[in-house]
Amino acid sequence: MSINGSKENYLSLKIFIEIPTWLGDAVMSTPAIENIVEHYKDCQITLFGSKVSTQALAKHPNVVNIIEDNSKKSGFRYYNLFKLAKSLERFDIAISFRRQWSSKFLIWNIGAKQKGVYQRLTKKIQHQVQHYNDFINSLLNTQYSPKKLKLYYQPKKYQNPTLGINPGATYGSAKRWYPEKFAEVAAKFSSDYDIVIFGGPSEVQIAHEIVQTLDSIGVKNYQNYAGKTSVAKLITLIGGLDLFITNDSGPMHVAAAYQVPTISIFGPTKSSETSQWKNAKGVIVTKNLSCSPCMKRVCPLHTHECMKTIEPEDILKAYQTILQMR
Repeated sequence: MSINGSKENYLSLKIFIEIPTWLGDAVMSTPAIENIVEHYKDCQITLFGSKVSTQALAKHPNVVNIIEDNSKKSGFRYYNLFKLAKSLERFDIAISFRRQWSSKFLIWNIGAKQKGVYQRLTKKIQHQVQHYNDFINSLLNTQYSPKKLKLYYQPKKYQNPTLGINPGATYGSAKRWYPEKFAEVAAKFSSDYDIVIFGGPSEVQIAHEIVQTLDSIGVKNYQNYAGKTSVAKLITLIGGLDLFITNDSGPMHVAAAYQVPTISIFGPTKSSETSQWKNAKGVIVTKNLSCSPCMKRVCPLHTHECMKTIEPEDILKAYQTILQMR
């Protein structure tokens, strides 16, 4: 459904936006959200979504209300969504960036003059940012181009040049390069950079393995934040880095939003769709094997060659490429 009307008629719209569940997808939706705000400059946005995604986008200056999706925690989810929808004020526009039936149900029951639920408008291969933006252009009857990713947290100012490493990836083990190889790379960079290790609560053990290796070879200029940061703190820490080495993950997209020089390690996933968007100093390391991208959480061949064949030397070569970009 298209939303008709000029900008002048909709300067103070109330807009409900359900954002993607995963951190990376939420960050990739930000160019589309920026174009909504470009079209309706003084709009008031209510954000709805997971704890992770709503925290990531919470600082947007047009966001006036945040609702965390707790509909699955107890009781019948669809009844919980129905109650939520009926408890909300009436909106001018209600939008979801998710394709699930629960999202369609929610948007259907919200009181709003205009409604839209995300769908891919083309089968051609293109970046997820472009898919989200095409959806909004279709909805608003506009022709905005997607600009850079945008987050509104102030990045940390480190005292020394700092390298961040992110050895985890929430989606599954197939996306993860190996802790011992991350440790080897961190050690090689430790004479020029302080090291910061990132990871979620489920990745504490991976980070611990890296720490053990660094300690064993005498590297001490590191900090381990795995399992210790809120989303807001994570964004702040990543935003101030001088260099980032990461698997395909949500933090990878956070780094892109701050134009942090980044080496992204890809194995089973599609870099054409989920690589860093418009990061001028982003380099992809991948082996482009015939079995990739399989898009599986766990290697279906039980060999994990797409990650196993990537060596620390590949990361160092990618770093030289970044240096040449400066």
